[in-house]
Amino acid sequence: MLETSAGRIEAGKAVFCAGLMSDRLARKFGVPADFQIVPFRGENFRFLNQPADLVRHLIYPVPDPERPFLGVHLTRKIGGGFTVGPNAVLSLKREGYSKLDISPRDVAEILSYPGFWRLVGKNFSAATSELTASVRAQAVARDGSIIDDFLFSQTEHTLHVCNAPSPAATAAFPIARYIVEKLMASETV
Repeated sequence: MLETSAGRIEAGKAVFCAGLMSDRLARKFGVPADFQIVPFRGENFRFLNQPADLVRHLIYPVPDPERPFLGVHLTRKIGGGFTVGPNAVLSLKREGYSKLDISPRDVAEILSYPGFWRLVGKNFSAATSELTASVRAQAVARDGSIIDDFLFSQTEHTLHVCNAPSPAATAAFPIARYIVEKLMASETV
């Protein structure tokens, strides 16, 4: 049961996809979460004075296992032209969409999390190049590794999508099927 300003909502099971707040929400429901969301802002750049049809398809780089994140890619725009990006710049606020957005709580949480410092240590040169080039939620394990796949945590009545590495993948039917199967399996336990 959940009390809202619009009234009471009752359900036997609930699925939470809270993105930037997924770790905080999971912990509020008593889910053991050995990760923390570290916010990164992704910036895309548009090149001027280029032929509108120079890029005709999405162009993705070959993944580099030594560097975290998706990698910069070229995206054709509907109105012509293309963008290059995104980079990955640490955001100082979970819902900070500009460079000047800062949350003291979020900064303190990032800086006090051991996984953040391990992540920086493992990726120092990549992090430096991203910072000089210039939000998304990124789950980081305590050992500093980036959780680059879906991460689900569950209680008797809740299922938390704690990491969704691709916004497009969250709308995929196989992910929906997986969530339904997990919910149905917990009903028979």
